Amino acid sequence: MSQKSITSFFKRTPKKTEEEDVEKEKLSPTSNLNKNGDVSEVTAQENGKRSKRSRSSSSETKSPEISSKESSPVKPEKKKKIKRQRIQSSESEPESPPKSPVEQADIKLVKSDDPPKTYDSPKSKKSKKQDKVLENKIKKEKTSPKSPKSPNKNNEKSKESPMSKFMVKVEKSDDSDKKNHDINKENKQNSVDNKTKLVAEVDYNPSKPKYHPINDACWSKGQEVPYLALAKTLEAIEATSARLKMVEILSNYFRSVIALTPEDLLPSIYLCLNKLAPAYHSLELGIAETYLMKAVARCTGRTLAQLRSAAQRGGDLGRVAQDARAGQRTMFAAPPLRVRKVFAALREIAALAGHDSVNKKIGKIQTLYVACRHSEARYLIRSLEGKLRVGLAEQSVLQALALACANTPPQAFAPGAPDPGPAQLDVASTMTPDAFKALVDELALTIKTTYCECPNYDLMVPVLLQHGVRALPDHCRLTPGIPLKPMLAHPSRGVHEVFTRFEKEQFTCEFKYDGERAQIHVPGDEAPRFADAAVFSRNQENNTSKYPDILRRLPALLKDSVTSCVLDCEAVAYDTEKKQILPFQVLSTRKRKDASEDQIKVQVCVFVFDLLYLNGKALVREPLEVRRQLLRDNFQEVEGEWKFAEGGDCSDEESVQRLLDAAVRASCEGLMLKALRGPRARYDIARRSHNWLKLKKDYLEGVGDTVDAVVLGAYRGRGKRAGLFGGFLLACREDDRYQSLCKIGTGFSDDDLKTLTDTLQQHVIDGPRNYYMYDASHAPDVWLAAASVWEVRCADLSLSPAHRAAIGLVDPERGISLRFPRFVRVREDKSPEQATSAEQLARMYLAQDQVKNSAKHLDHDDFY
Repeated sequence: MSQKSITSFFKRTPKKTEEEDVEKEKLSPTSNLNKNGDVSEVTAQENGKRSKRSRSSSSETKSPEISSKESSPVKPEKKKKIKRQRIQSSESEPESPPKSPVEQADIKLVKSDDPPKTYDSPKSKKSKKQDKVLENKIKKEKTSPKSPKSPNKNNEKSKESPMSKFMVKVEKSDDSDKKNHDINKENKQNSVDNKTKLVAEVDYNPSKPKYHPINDACWSKGQEVPYLALAKTLEAIEATSARLKMVEILSNYFRSVIALTPEDLLPSIYLCLNKLAPAYHSLELGIAETYLMKAVARCTGRTLAQLRSAAQRGGDLGRVAQDARAGQRTMFAAPPLRVRKVFAALREIAALAGHDSVNKKIGKIQTLYVACRHSEARYLIRSLEGKLRVGLAEQSVLQALALACANTPPQAFAPGAPDPGPAQLDVASTMTPDAFKALVDELALTIKTTYCECPNYDLMVPVLLQHGVRALPDHCRLTPGIPLKPMLAHPSRGVHEVFTRFEKEQFTCEFKYDGERAQIHVPGDEAPRFADAAVFSRNQENNTSKYPDILRRLPALLKDSVTSCVLDCEAVAYDTEKKQILPFQVLSTRKRKDASEDQIKVQVCVFVFDLLYLNGKALVREPLEVRRQLLRDNFQEVEGEWKFAEGGDCSDEESVQRLLDAAVRASCEGLMLKALRGPRARYDIARRSHNWLKLKKDYLEGVGDTVDAVVLGAYRGRGKRAGLFGGFLLACREDDRYQSLCKIGTGFSDDDLKTLTDTLQQHVIDGPRNYYMYDASHAPDVWLAAASVWEVRCADLSLSPAHRAAIGLVDPERGISLRFPRFVRVREDKSPEQATSAEQLARMYLAQDQVKNSAKHLDHDDFY
C-alpha cells in the first residue's frame, strides 16, 4: 500500500469517542470481573488496546514519516490511560473506612499483649499451630452471634478491608495465645533456665573452687557422661602435682556422676585406673605402639615415620595423636564419645582374638579416634597404650571416691529414693571442717578395707550406689575365687631392730622361702569343689594353668573337715630326690601358661604359712596364733608336695640368730618375723605392715634391704663388652613416674649380659618418655620402655644432686642414689608398678646409722 492510501485511510476513519469505548467495553465478553463482582475498567481498557493493535497489525507497516505525523493526536489518549493512577483509584477494591479510636486502641492492645517471641522446634510449631486452629474454630462457633443473611454478599464483602479481616483474626486468636502462653510459660522458662545453666563441654572445669556437682557439670540429669568431661578431669589432674588437689579434682567429677548419671560411675572408675576388669580376669588390650601409630596414620593421612619422629621428640604418643586430630577436618562430624561407650569399646578390643584380630582392633581404634575432640585423643591413646601418666595411683582413686561419697552421698540419689534436697549435694557446707574430715577418713577406711577383701569394682559400686558406703562390709566380703592383695613385710636391718619393733610383744619367726607367692582358693558349700579351685599370684593374676600339678595334689592337703578355704603359700622349686630347695631362677624356667603336667620338668613344693578363710568364715581379723592353729588342725603335710613353714617362737636375740642361720643353711632367704598375739597379729590385706618384718641374710651386709629398680636405659659396652649393653640406668617409681636412681655395671656375668641385651632389645624406644625424671648428664645411649624390674644390692644410700629418686622427701634439691650397686637377679614376678617406691627409699635412707634425722614422719603403714 502506498503512502497516500495509508494517509487517506486514517483521514476517512473517524476517531472513537470515549463513550463508545466504555460502551464497547461493557458489552465485551472478554471483560474480567474483580473480586467484588464489578467490571474491571483496567482489564477492559487493556482489551481495547489489544483490539486496536490487532487491526493495525493487519495493515501494512507505516513509514517513519507518517508515524511522526500521527503521533501528536495519540498523545492525549496515552495520558488518559495511566495504569498506576487507575489501579490506585480503582473502585473494584474500595478503601476501608478510617479506624475508629476504639479499633486503634484494640490494635495497640494486641501489640502490647503479644507474648514474647520464643523459638521452638518444627514439630512443636506444627502441633501448636494445629491446636490453635482447633481452639479458634470451637471458640468462634460458641461465641460468635449468628448474623442474618444478607441478600448481597458481595457488597458486604466489598465493604470489609483486608486489614479489618486480619484484625478480626488477631483478636480471635489472641485469647487462645494468651492461654497457651500462660500454661506453658513456666515450663518454657524452666527449660530455658536449665539449658542456660549447662556448662559447655569444652569449658568443663572440675578444679573450680566451690564446685557444684550439678550447676558446674556439662551434662544434664540422666544423660550419658561425655568422655570429654573425663578427659578434662584427667587433664586438670595431670596439670597439678599436689596429691590432695588431685583427689579433690577427681572427687568433684565423681560427685557430678553420682548426682546426675550414677550408671556411669563404674566405667569412670575403671577408666581412671586404666583397667577393664578385675586383675584376675586377665583382660588386657595387648596393643603395641606400632599398631596405635598405624591407626592414627590411617585417620590423619600421616606416615608412620612422621608419627614416630613426632613421638620421639615429644615422648608422648597421646599428645602426638591429639595434635594430629586437631589439624584434621572432616566433612561429617562423628557422634560425640560417651564414657560408657568408650569403656565398652575398649572391652571389645581386648576381647578380640584369633585370625585378623590385629586389623579388627585397629579398625575399632580408628572409629574411636575419629570421634575424638580436644584432649580426648590424648587420653584415649594413652589408655590403649596401657598408661594414663597423670599421676593417679589406685589408692588416690579410692580416696577420691570416699571424698565424693562423703560430700554427695550416693544412696541419696539412688533410683526410687526421695528427693535428696540441696543439702545432700554439698554435705561439707553443713559440717565443721574437722567433722567432715573425720567423716571422709571413716568412709575411706571402709572403702579401702572392703576393696582389699573384695577387689572387684563390679561388685562394690552397685552396693555403694544403692546402700551407701557403710553397707559395703555387709555385701562385699572375702570370697573364694576373688583373690586378695597379700600382706607384705617391712625390711629389718638386724636382730636388734626386731626387738625394738616387738618390744614387750610375742612374735614368731618363719623361714622366708625364695619362690613365688601363691594364693590358693578352694570354693565349696557342703564339700570342696576342686574343679573350681584356682591359684593366684601376688599381683592377683590367675596362675591356675601354670600349676596343674598343685591342683592335682589339693585333695591330699585338705582334711575331711574342710569344705572351702583360702591359703597363703609360697611355691618353691624343689628337688624331690635330694629333698632340698632350688634357687628361684630354676622356678622361673617353668612355662607360664597352659602347662601340661606330663611336660613339667621343674617340680614345686608348696609351703603353706597362713590361713585366710575356712568353711565360709573369713579369718583375716583373727590373730596369727589362732590362724596357725586352725591351719595345722585342718590341713596335713605331704612329703615333697605340701609343707608348713618352718620356724619357731623366739624370746631373745640368740634364738633369732640360730633360726636365721638355719634358714640360710636350708637355702632360704632369711626369716619372716610376725606378731603372734594381740591386735597387731591380724592379717593386713594389701598393706606393707610393720607387724611383719623380714630379715634377710643380705641385710646384715650393709644397706638393710635390696632394691627392686626399673630399667630405663642402657649404655653400649666397650672392649670386652663391645656389641652388648655394658651399663644400665635404673629408677624407682613415684606413682606413675620413674625417677633415676643409679647407674649400674657390676654383678653381671658374660652370659647375663648376652641374655639381658637380647631381652631388652624388645623394649627399645626412640626417646625418653615424658614421665622419666633424670639428669641430662646421665642420659643413656639407648632408651628402654619401663618394663623390666631388677633386684639390686648396694653398700648404702646417699644423697645425689644428679639423681631424682625420692627428691623432696629427704632433701628438697637432691635425690637418693645407691652406692656401689650390684645386680642380683631379674624380678620376673614383679611389674614396674611394684618396684621400690620413692617413699620406701626415703625410709631406708633415714634408717641408716649414719643418718641422724628421725624417720617417724615416714614410719606408718598404708595400703599399697
